[in-house]
Amino acid sequence: MTKKWYNYFVSVDDPNNPGQGDPSAQQGNSAGGGSSTRGGMSAAQTVAEIASNVTTEPKFSAPVSNANSFDEIYQAAEIPPAPQGYSIMKIADMLQSEHIRTLPGDVKRSTVLVALDAAGVDIKDVIQDAVRRDKALDGYERVQERAVAELETRKTQENAQIQAEIDKVVADQKAKIQANTEEVTREKERFYGWRLKKQQEEKKISDAVAPFVSENPITTGGSIAPVAPKPGPKS
Repeated sequence: MTKKWYNYFVSVDDPNNPGQGDPSAQQGNSAGGGSSTRGGMSAAQTVAEIASNVTTEPKFSAPVSNANSFDEIYQAAEIPPAPQGYSIMKIADMLQSEHIRTLPGDVKRSTVLVALDAAGVDIKDVIQDAVRRDKALDGYERVQERAVAELETRKTQENAQIQAEIDKVVADQKAKIQANTEEVTREKERFYGWRLKKQQEEKKISDAVAPFVSENPITTGGSIAPVAPKPGPKS
């Protein structure tokens, strides 16, 4: 006997299966727990219809403090509680349990569907829960993407301002260095010019002293030597 939950069983049809286009084969698959859907409608079409029923984009009513906590994201997106607690996450845990994970795919599906039927849960509601969670994750991804883009814009502008300030400081300091260098150059030129005049003055003085001393005490450009007095007349 075909259970009602088989009508909403969702999986991806295999295009290489020659029985997919045969209504009798689809009926046989449905009766045997296969992947086809009611009235010959493909599983992909059923998935699209179920997903289309979840049209509301998630609105995050509270900030998410830990982006790595998906449960916190789901709570912020106000995903309604799953019927009887059978969320897609619970189904995922069931499929990974030690009692089911090693079973063939068809048996896994049948086992989960039997559990859902016993709990009075429609597989459609589970798929809708999965779609809501996926939309919440996609929505929060966009939130984070916008936040990263806005942060990048702000920091790029801030970096440009900092760089402009750095360039101004560097330009000012370079100007100071240049001014200092030019001041030293001017002072050296002044000093070298003065020294030349000094040597000329010393030469004039030296020439004037020379007739009166045996050893000229006047330096002409060198270090200053002590003045040696001219010896007086012998008595």
